[in-house]
Amino acid sequence: MKKVKRTTIYDIADKLGITASSVSRALNNSSQVNEKTKELIMKTADELNYKRNILASNLRKGQSKTIGVVVPRINQNFFSNVIAGIEEITYQKGYNLIICQSGEQHDKEIQCVNTLINQHVDCIVISVSADSYDYQHLQNVLDHGIQLIQFDRVAEELETLKVINDNVQASFEAMSHLIEGGYKRIGLLEGPQNLSIFKQRKEGYLKALQLYNIPVIEELIVENAWTKELGAQGTRKLLSLPHPPDAIFASTSDFSALGVLDVANAMGIKVPSELGICGYANESFSEITNPSITTIDQFSVYMGNTVANLFFQEIGNTDTTAKPKTISIKPELIIRGSTLKNGVH
Repeated sequence: MKKVKRTTIYDIADKLGITASSVSRALNNSSQVNEKTKELIMKTADELNYKRNILASNLRKGQSKTIGVVVPRINQNFFSNVIAGIEEITYQKGYNLIICQSGEQHDKEIQCVNTLINQHVDCIVISVSADSYDYQHLQNVLDHGIQLIQFDRVAEELETLKVINDNVQASFEAMSHLIEGGYKRIGLLEGPQNLSIFKQRKEGYLKALQLYNIPVIEELIVENAWTKELGAQGTRKLLSLPHPPDAIFASTSDFSALGVLDVANAMGIKVPSELGICGYANESFSEITNPSITTIDQFSVYMGNTVANLFFQEIGNTDTTAKPKTISIKPELIIRGSTLKNGVH
């Protein structure tokens, strides 16, 4: 397909035999151009299928009216819902989004951020990848004078606006539910400990064990089991122990919990009577598995709304001495069939 050259104000000017600056003023509805000339220019622009370069126009005004969003995986319900929540607010304000996916790769995340900086976005919203180990690229965002908002997975050491969940409390409540439901030997599938959210979820797990006077058994804790495949692998390891767990808390995600359920079904282990399963994030599939998976709702759409509202609240804030805000959203434990050992809520 032959590429069609985009019409510019110079093409309109050439056709009408006037200056490009006169065309520009007319398209911007300037009072310096008389109405008859303005109408002629607008008509000619339509005939030539002229489309204004909104980005260039906005940049001349000192803003792009564009926000960049970097997430680990777009196809996860949690992240897609956060994006939807952001867009819900930005659309009303006349802002556009550029969505990037890091694929849980640090190098790709750096590339995404650099691309957004070069696109002159007004703000970058990011949930860092599991592979992240250095955050100089995010410091670079701040050095360029671009607003940076972190959500869910955040680099604690960077002083930026943050929207997070109370991960410690959510994990503690999930563990308390399992223990009070009759499960005593609970395995933990944990995420990469370089990320603060997974450290906090482990903290909630340990806090519950301590409160209920249950000893911490290291062999019941599996590191880096944060995907369906790794969750399944970790589950096989746990269930092959001489004294296997009677419940597994997949603290990383519902995908990991799905891996647990798959392995339990393959091994003929009954859920929830022989094995309780709790996930995290309230992915859409967790409601339709058999049994449905107990999980933790992070209020992802509301989190996206909060991120966008925070950006608009901070526009024009010139106080450089105030510490950036951190907003914490309390998650909710959603109790379903996978943890109802005794068949009651």
